[in-house]
Amino acid sequence: MLQLQHNPFISETLIHWYTINKRTLPWRETSDPYVIWVSEIILQQTRVAQGADYFLRFIQRFPDIKTLANASEEEVLNYWQGLGYYSRARNIHAAAQQIVKLHAGKFPDQYELIVALPGIGNYTAAAIASFAFRLPFAVVDGNVFRFLTRYFGIDTPIDEVKTRKQVTELATLLLNIHQPDIHNQAIMEFGALQCTPFSPDCSKCPFEISCFANANRVVAELPKKRKKLQPQHRYFYYFCFVQNNSTYLQKRIAKDIWHNLYEFPLFESTEALSLEQLLNEDFFKKLTDSISYTILAVSPMIKHVLSHQIINATFLTLAITENNETLNHFVYSTFDDLSRFPISRLTEKFLQKIVH
Repeated sequence: MLQLQHNPFISETLIHWYTINKRTLPWRETSDPYVIWVSEIILQQTRVAQGADYFLRFIQRFPDIKTLANASEEEVLNYWQGLGYYSRARNIHAAAQQIVKLHAGKFPDQYELIVALPGIGNYTAAAIASFAFRLPFAVVDGNVFRFLTRYFGIDTPIDEVKTRKQVTELATLLLNIHQPDIHNQAIMEFGALQCTPFSPDCSKCPFEISCFANANRVVAELPKKRKKLQPQHRYFYYFCFVQNNSTYLQKRIAKDIWHNLYEFPLFESTEALSLEQLLNEDFFKKLTDSISYTILAVSPMIKHVLSHQIINATFLTLAITENNETLNHFVYSTFDDLSRFPISRLTEKFLQKIVH
């Protein structure tokens, strides 16, 4: 572990840089913990450029904790549609309900109570505590990890517990306890705009001389990560039945990706199937039992990359004039009404092609 005493140089330099270079972002114009919380949850796994519009739309529909708590999970998921990582939406909805139940609808102002809410980990709790309440808790996100590992020359993998602990201790030691909100914003913004993952312009960095990685020409090698595991491949075959400008949907209720989102009847295979193989599967035969159908289109296989798995999806569009007992168990909806159902980005892309 590095032996380091508190040195105000780093914080002062970061804050000075931040006052000159910071971006104007809607969630920075407030100290409202609810607004800050929503922004932090959206920005988990989502770039700022993509998340800003979703943030504004979400806040407009759910302007406060009670409005969010009183909404249905289905509506919350609908407003989250396209952002992915839908457990974030389910957690933020559950946390809003918990705040109403346990804290009378007022966002808690203590770190221990904040981190106890569903979907809020140490980073998010520190961000809310410091930004909204100016409490002295250091934020440690990917941007902070990158800057500190480069600056101090930490070459152990950042996905190891001991490294994360080391960086967290450093971040806490460097924190400006008199301006924790500005310090935390500054160090995250510095990592996002200056100490970028690839090809940072070190010649314009205020830490050019004191940075270990720059002095030793190892900027591109830090931070280090352990070798990634190979992602799991899954093969999804969707059946879009078209009947009287309507179709059939099902809700994903298993504890899996896209939990509680809607989709077309789905057959999952452990390997890629030919059309002939697919049509001979018992699942398809049951879907089309006693009814006639016409295959209108078969999409090419679409690769949809998630964090730890790759979905290889094929959509079959089939015209039918009647249903059967199996289809009666699905949700029947006109194509015009599909917008009220939360769906995955994968399904949304397919619908955009066939509806428009």
